[in-house]
Amino acid sequence: MIKKIVLLIFIGVFFSCENKPSNTKDLKDASEKEAINTMLDAWHKSASEAKYDAYFNAMSNTSVFIGTDASENWSNKDFKVFSKPFFDLGKAWDFKPVKRNIYISAEGNFAWFDELLDTWMGVCRGSGVLSKTEGVWKIEHYVLSVTIPNENITEVIATNKEKDSIFLSRLKK
Repeated sequence: MIKKIVLLIFIGVFFSCENKPSNTKDLKDASEKEAINTMLDAWHKSASEAKYDAYFNAMSNTSVFIGTDASENWSNKDFKVFSKPFFDLGKAWDFKPVKRNIYISAEGNFAWFDELLDTWMGVCRGSGVLSKTEGVWKIEHYVLSVTIPNENITEVIATNKEKDSIFLSRLKK
Protein backbone atom coordinates (compact mmCIF):
# COMPACT_ATOMS: atom_id res chain seq x y z
CA MET A 1 0.00 0.00 0.00
CA ILE A 2 2.84 2.43 0.86
CA LYS A 3 4.52 1.66 -2.47
CA LYS A 4 1.29 2.61 -4.31
CA ILE A 5 1.03 5.89 -2.39
CA VAL A 6 4.67 6.76 -3.13
CA LEU A 7 4.15 5.86 -6.79
CA LEU A 8 1.04 8.07 -6.99
CA ILE A 9 2.90 10.98 -5.36
CA PHE A 10 5.80 10.52 -7.78
CA ILE A 11 3.45 10.47 -10.79
CA GLY A 12 1.59 13.54 -9.49
CA VAL A 13 4.81 15.50 -8.97
CA PHE A 14 6.17 14.42 -12.37
CA PHE A 15 3.07 15.51 -14.30
CA SER A 16 2.66 18.76 -12.37
CA CYS A 17 6.16 19.81 -13.42
CA GLU A 18 5.86 18.72 -17.04
CA ASN A 19 4.72 22.04 -18.57
CA LYS A 20 6.80 24.37 -16.44
CA PRO A 21 10.00 25.93 -17.77
CA SER A 22 12.82 23.72 -16.61
CA ASN A 23 15.65 26.19 -16.15
CA THR A 24 16.48 29.80 -15.51
CA LYS A 25 16.76 30.68 -19.24
CA ASP A 26 13.29 29.24 -19.92
CA LEU A 27 11.87 31.29 -17.03
CA LYS A 28 13.65 34.43 -18.23
CA ASP A 29 12.49 33.87 -21.83
CA ALA A 30 8.90 33.38 -20.66
CA SER A 31 9.11 36.61 -18.68
CA GLU A 32 10.67 38.50 -21.62
CA LYS A 33 8.04 37.14 -24.03
CA GLU A 34 5.32 38.35 -21.68
CA ALA A 35 6.95 41.81 -21.55
CA ILE A 36 7.25 41.90 -25.35
CA ASN A 37 3.61 40.81 -25.80
CA THR A 38 2.47 43.52 -23.41
CA MET A 39 4.58 46.15 -25.19
CA LEU A 40 3.38 45.17 -28.68
CA ASP A 41 -0.26 45.02 -27.59
CA ALA A 42 0.09 48.50 -26.07
CA TRP A 43 1.79 49.75 -29.25
CA HIS A 44 -1.10 48.60 -31.43
CA LYS A 45 -3.62 50.00 -28.93
CA SER A 46 -1.83 53.38 -28.96
CA ALA A 47 -2.50 53.68 -32.69
CA SER A 48 -6.19 52.83 -32.30
CA GLU A 49 -6.50 55.44 -29.54
CA ALA A 50 -4.41 58.04 -31.41
CA LYS A 51 -1.72 58.21 -28.73
CA TYR A 52 1.06 59.51 -30.93
CA ASP A 53 3.78 59.81 -28.28
CA ALA A 54 3.08 56.39 -26.77
CA TYR A 55 3.07 54.81 -30.22
CA PHE A 56 6.40 56.27 -31.27
CA ASN A 57 8.02 55.81 -27.84
CA ALA A 58 7.73 52.07 -28.45
CA MET A 59 10.00 52.47 -31.48
CA SER A 60 13.69 53.28 -31.43
CA ASN A 61 14.85 56.54 -32.97
CA THR A 62 16.48 54.55 -35.78
CA SER A 63 13.53 52.23 -36.40
CA VAL A 64 12.14 51.37 -39.81
CA PHE A 65 8.48 50.77 -40.67
CA ILE A 66 7.71 48.96 -43.92
CA GLY A 67 4.11 49.30 -45.05
CA THR A 68 1.99 47.36 -47.50
CA ASP A 69 2.77 49.57 -50.50
CA ALA A 70 6.10 48.82 -52.22
CA SER A 71 7.10 52.48 -51.78
CA GLU A 72 6.59 52.43 -48.00
CA ASN A 73 9.98 52.00 -46.40
CA TRP A 74 9.86 54.63 -43.68
CA SER A 75 12.60 55.87 -41.38
CA ASN A 76 11.28 56.69 -37.93
CA LYS A 77 11.42 60.42 -38.69
CA ASP A 78 9.56 60.09 -42.00
CA PHE A 79 7.01 57.67 -40.54
CA LYS A 80 6.24 60.18 -37.80
CA VAL A 81 5.60 62.89 -40.40
CA PHE A 82 3.43 60.56 -42.49
CA SER A 83 1.46 59.31 -39.45
CA LYS A 84 0.89 62.59 -37.62
CA PRO A 85 -2.23 63.66 -39.59
CA PHE A 86 -3.88 60.28 -38.88
CA PHE A 87 -3.18 60.57 -35.16
CA ASP A 88 -4.40 64.18 -35.19
CA LEU A 89 -7.77 62.96 -36.52
CA GLY A 90 -8.25 60.96 -33.32
CA LYS A 91 -7.67 57.45 -34.66
CA ALA A 92 -4.74 56.24 -36.69
CA TRP A 93 -5.30 52.53 -37.42
CA ASP A 94 -6.69 49.63 -35.49
CA PHE A 95 -4.68 46.42 -35.78
CA LYS A 96 -5.76 43.72 -33.37
CA PRO A 97 -3.26 40.88 -32.87
CA VAL A 98 -4.86 37.44 -33.05
CA LYS A 99 -1.72 35.28 -32.98
CA ARG A 100 1.91 36.04 -32.26
CA ASN A 101 5.19 34.12 -32.13
CA ILE A 102 8.20 35.59 -30.32
CA TYR A 103 11.81 34.43 -30.48
CA ILE A 104 14.63 35.73 -28.27
CA SER A 105 18.35 35.69 -29.01
CA ALA A 106 20.65 33.61 -26.81
CA GLU A 107 22.11 36.83 -25.38
CA GLY A 108 18.62 38.08 -24.54
CA ASN A 109 19.04 41.55 -26.04
CA PHE A 110 17.33 40.98 -29.41
CA ALA A 111 14.00 39.43 -30.27
CA TRP A 112 12.02 38.91 -33.43
CA PHE A 113 8.38 38.15 -33.90
CA ASP A 114 5.62 37.52 -36.37
CA GLU A 115 1.95 38.17 -35.81
CA LEU A 116 -1.39 37.85 -37.53
CA LEU A 117 -3.55 40.94 -37.27
CA ASP A 118 -7.26 41.63 -37.68
CA THR A 119 -7.37 44.93 -39.62
CA TRP A 120 -9.62 47.01 -41.86
CA MET A 121 -7.71 45.38 -44.77
CA GLY A 122 -8.61 41.90 -43.53
CA VAL A 123 -5.99 39.58 -42.08
CA CYS A 124 -2.53 41.10 -42.23
CA ARG A 125 0.85 39.86 -41.07
CA GLY A 126 3.25 41.91 -39.05
CA SER A 127 6.82 40.96 -38.30
CA GLY A 128 9.57 42.78 -36.58
CA VAL A 129 12.83 43.00 -34.72
CA LEU A 130 13.20 44.38 -31.21
CA SER A 131 16.22 45.40 -29.18
CA LYS A 132 16.52 45.68 -25.44
CA THR A 133 18.46 48.63 -24.11
CA GLU A 134 18.59 49.58 -20.44
CA GLY A 135 15.86 47.06 -19.68
CA VAL A 136 13.40 48.41 -22.27
CA TRP A 137 12.28 46.64 -25.45
CA LYS A 138 12.02 48.88 -28.54
CA ILE A 139 10.87 48.15 -32.06
CA GLU A 140 13.78 48.46 -34.50
CA HIS A 141 12.11 47.15 -37.63
CA TYR A 142 8.48 46.39 -38.46
CA VAL A 143 6.98 44.99 -41.64
CA LEU A 144 3.24 45.04 -42.34
CA SER A 145 1.95 42.87 -45.17
CA VAL A 146 -1.42 41.95 -46.55
CA THR A 147 -2.03 38.21 -46.66
CA ILE A 148 -3.13 36.68 -49.94
CA PRO A 149 -4.65 33.21 -50.18
CA ASN A 150 -2.51 31.07 -52.49
CA GLU A 151 -5.46 30.36 -54.76
CA ASN A 152 -5.87 34.12 -55.37
CA ILE A 153 -2.26 35.03 -56.10
CA THR A 154 -2.73 34.97 -59.90
CA GLU A 155 -5.49 37.59 -59.64
CA VAL A 156 -3.34 39.78 -57.39
CA ILE A 157 -0.38 39.52 -59.76
CA ALA A 158 -2.61 40.60 -62.65
CA THR A 159 -4.04 43.48 -60.61
CA ASN A 160 -0.59 44.72 -59.57
CA LYS A 161 1.19 44.11 -62.88
CA GLU A 162 1.00 47.65 -64.29
CA LYS A 163 1.86 49.45 -61.03
CA ASP A 164 4.63 46.97 -60.21
CA SER A 165 6.12 47.54 -63.66
CA ILE A 166 6.12 51.33 -63.19
CA PHE A 167 7.55 51.02 -59.68
CA LEU A 168 10.33 48.64 -60.78
CA SER A 169 11.28 50.82 -63.76
CA ARG A 170 11.77 53.78 -61.40
CA LEU A 171 13.99 51.70 -59.12
CA LYS A 172 16.15 50.44 -61.99
CA LYS A 173 17.02 53.93 -63.23
